[in-house]
Amino acid sequence: MNDTPQASETRGGLWAVIRAVNFADLGIVWVTVLLFILLTQTSDAFLSSANLRNVLDQQSLILIAGSALTLTLIGGNFDISVSATYINASIITALVHNATSSVTLAIGAGIAIGASFGMVNGFIVAWVRINSFIATLASSFIFFGVGFLLSERSIVRVVDRDFTRIARGRDFGLTNATWIAAIVVILFWFILERTRYGRQLFATGGNPEAARLAGIRVEWVTASTFVIAGAASGLAGALLASRTITAQPSDDFSFVFAVLTAVIIGGTSIAGGEGAVWRTLLGAFFIALLTNGFNLHQIDPIIQRLIQGGVILAAVAADNWTRSRRS
Repeated sequence: MNDTPQASETRGGLWAVIRAVNFADLGIVWVTVLLFILLTQTSDAFLSSANLRNVLDQQSLILIAGSALTLTLIGGNFDISVSATYINASIITALVHNATSSVTLAIGAGIAIGASFGMVNGFIVAWVRINSFIATLASSFIFFGVGFLLSERSIVRVVDRDFTRIARGRDFGLTNATWIAAIVVILFWFILERTRYGRQLFATGGNPEAARLAGIRVEWVTASTFVIAGAASGLAGALLASRTITAQPSDDFSFVFAVLTAVIIGGTSIAGGEGAVWRTLLGAFFIALLTNGFNLHQIDPIIQRLIQGGVILAAVAADNWTRSRRS
């Protein structure tokens, strides 16, 4: 039986949509789904509610900082100082809570110190015009030093153990940290995809000079991404203090590496102008599932590092290959 003109037109329109989708760009979706299926088939413990809730909670702080750092990378910059901000925020949160017993002031102090560090980075990158990687690497050491001074080189312990409820309290089976991360992810997704600021950010990261000619205040947009990343890292650090009831000075860069891994694995371009918060969400969960699978199958930690390093290299190589094909 012959198709009606309307049916043919409908099928043609659907096929046009399918052809317009770049399925290579959805690679993070496919690999995450495949990894999830693989783990469900190879480990009985994987699908347990306790294990899945644990995975969500473990990724909550990374998602808070990562969704904000996604904006920084889309704007064409790096922020290596995320770890130093995270550590300082946990210290100041613990100190303020011990001094005031106020949850609001403690969490606010963590966010505030993160935002202030972001202002410093934003000024150096946007107006002093120092490369963002070098600028934030240098500022990291300064901020790490601030942490040692604030804590007087010792571990700070939160006196009131009820403070743990901020991060570890549960609603509907999930920790508060998980719910806060979900809110932050949705907020930054909306900002990036549904606001004028988000469009300006993509333009700034894609071609700063063209954006400037279009009337976009490139320096302010650039600086704002560092403030946002700093504030989000500060929130993550405040929740860390609540989760552990301690805060310790350190010069450990591991947190920023975990955050950057989630952003880059998700497919946000390190060259700027391309990316999405949902990609960072999937990137974080891909790494979380990979690590969880390693642990469930008792894979040697050294082998885990080798595989994770290879995955990061593959993600960057795929980004470069995709960009070269488009140019």
